[in-house]
Amino acid sequence: QVQLVESGGGLVQAGGSLRLSCAASGSISGINAMGWYRQAPGNEREVVARITSGGNTNYADSVKGRFTISRDNAKNTVYLQMNRLKPEDTAVYYCNVQRITILTTRNYWGQGTQVTVSL
Repeated sequence: QVQLVESGGGLVQAGGSLRLSCAASGSISGINAMGWYRQAPGNEREVVARITSGGNTNYADSVKGRFTISRDNAKNTVYLQMNRLKPEDTAVYYCNVQRITILTTRNYWGQGTQVTVSL
């Protein structure tokens, strides 16, 4: 099992910045891609950004140029730097980790952290 602990959410005014962190522990061998998803009320969960073990990244079009995903493999931690936040970025943000073993590929989710962007 992999345990994920998220931090860094909160309330910020439009145009401001927040940095989310997600630390993985437990059965961390085989961790491959790490990423962030978000879910706003009434909406489906959507991908925000993902980063592979080799450092390749991809972003949702809505956050390109504003958000930056990074990871520290030594700390088993993934970060999301969010700049120039907009009210439409308001959502619960979830950390996601993909773990690959000989037998299976599994996805693990954090508990979620609320990000609220006010006008």
